[in-house]
Amino acid sequence: MKKPIVRLFFLTAITTLLYSCTNETNDVDAKAESQQFKIINVTNHDGKPFSTGASLSSPTGKYVDNPGGGVMMQAFYWDVPAGGNWWNTVKGKVTAWGNAGIGSIWLPPASKAQNGAFSMGYDPTDYFDFGDYNQNGSTETRFGSKTELVSLITSAHTENIKVYADIVINHNSGGQSEANPYTGTSTWTNFSGVASGKFTRNYNDFYKNSYGNNDEGSFGGFPDLCHANPHVQDWFWLRADGVGKYYKNTMKFDGWRFDYVKGFGAWVVNSWNANVGGFSVGELWDSNVNILNDWANAANSSVFDFACYYKMNDAFDGNNLALLNDDMMWKRNPYKAVTFVTNHDTDEIWSKMLAYSYILTHEGYPTIFYRDYEEWLDKAKLNNLIWIHNNKATGTTSILYSDNDEYVARRNGYNGNPGLVVYINNSDVWQERWIQTNWANTQIKDFTGNSTWYPTTQADKWVKIQCPPKGYSVWSINQ
Repeated sequence: MKKPIVRLFFLTAITTLLYSCTNETNDVDAKAESQQFKIINVTNHDGKPFSTGASLSSPTGKYVDNPGGGVMMQAFYWDVPAGGNWWNTVKGKVTAWGNAGIGSIWLPPASKAQNGAFSMGYDPTDYFDFGDYNQNGSTETRFGSKTELVSLITSAHTENIKVYADIVINHNSGGQSEANPYTGTSTWTNFSGVASGKFTRNYNDFYKNSYGNNDEGSFGGFPDLCHANPHVQDWFWLRADGVGKYYKNTMKFDGWRFDYVKGFGAWVVNSWNANVGGFSVGELWDSNVNILNDWANAANSSVFDFACYYKMNDAFDGNNLALLNDDMMWKRNPYKAVTFVTNHDTDEIWSKMLAYSYILTHEGYPTIFYRDYEEWLDKAKLNNLIWIHNNKATGTTSILYSDNDEYVARRNGYNGNPGLVVYINNSDVWQERWIQTNWANTQIKDFTGNSTWYPTTQADKWVKIQCPPKGYSVWSINQ
C-alpha cells in the first residue's frame, strides 16, 4: 500500500527539480538577453540636482530643497473660470501642494489685459494693474484683485513654494489709435493713458520704428514691442521701479516664465536675468534640441523641453519606447530643461501616467499640469511619483534597456542617495527583465507599490524586476 505513495513522492520531487532547473535556465537566458543591450550613459556630470536658485526662508521651518530637486505646478489652464476668484482658488490649494512636495507654482499673466475680466492675460495693456484699476471694462482681472494675488503669493511662500510669473513681453494690446509716421497709417500703439501711469508707450516703442522694421517675430498682429528702444529696456528690466524689479521686489515673484520667446532675441531674457534675477524658463515651441539648447545658453535661462514632449508623444502613443533613446533637452543640458506632459496650449499625449512616470524619474525640472493633478488623473499616483522624484531621482542617467514595449533607466545616485531604476511597460501584459543596478547583494523594492516583489540583487548587481501592463515600477534600496 505504501509503494504508490513513494512513487508519487519521487515523481513530484523529480518534477520540482526539473521545473527549478528549467526556471534557472530561463533566468540565465533572460539575463544573457538583457546583457546584450549596450547600456547608454545619457548624461555625464557631477550628479547635482536641478536648482531653481536660492531657497526660501519660511517661518514654518518647512524645507524646499530635496535630493531630487524640485517639481513645478502649472497653476492654471486655458479659460479658468472667470469672475475674479482664481487667485483664491489657488491659494486654497498651496498647503496641500506643499505637503505633496510641490516646490513652485507658475501663475498666468497677472496684469490687466485688453479683454479685462475675460482675458487670460496674454494680451497685456498695463503691466502695473494687477486688478486695482478700473480700465478695459473691469477693476479685477479674470483671476482677482491685487490684494488677493499678494495674499496668494504670501501663502505660497509660507509653504516654501516659489511663485513664477508668466511674463508677456513680446507684444501688447489695448492701446489707443494714433497716427504713426513709420507706417503712414494709424496704429493701436498709444499706451499713454494706462491707468497706473507707469511704462507709457507710443508708436516708437513698437516695430516698425526708428530702430528698425522688425525683430525676430511678431504675434497675431498685436503691436510688437521694440526691445532695442532704451525706453522699453528701462521699464522692463533696468529701472528699480520697472516691471521686472517691481514684480520681484514688491510683488515678491521668484521667477519668470517668458511667453513666446521666438518673438525676440535671446539677449532680452539674458539682460532681464542679469538685471532682475530669479529663476527663468522660456517658451520656445520647437522640437529641435539644437535650437532649444542654443537659445537656453544665449539667454542664460531654462527652456521648456518640447523635444522631450514630442518624443514622449511618439513613444507612448506610437508604441515605440525605443524613441526615448533619442536626443532631448534634458539629455543635452539637464540643468536648463523644464519637462512637461501637458500645458495650457497643447495636450496631445494620451498615455499621461506613463509620461509622468518618465519625467518625474528623469533629469530636468518636471512640471505638473493643474487639470491633470486636480481633475483628470489619479492624484495619489501623482503624489507617489512626486515623492519618488524628490527623494530617489538622483544622479546621472543610464538607459538599461528599450524596445517597442519596454523601457528601463537608472538614476545613478548622488551624495549618498542611492538613486533608482524605473521600468515602463507599454504592453498589455506583465513584463519581467534582468537589469544591472547600482547595488550589490541588496534587497530592493518597487516604491510605487505596483509590484510586491522584494528581490535581492546579485553580487554583480544584476536583478530581475517586473512591471505591470500599461504601467510602471520604480525600484530602489528597501529602506
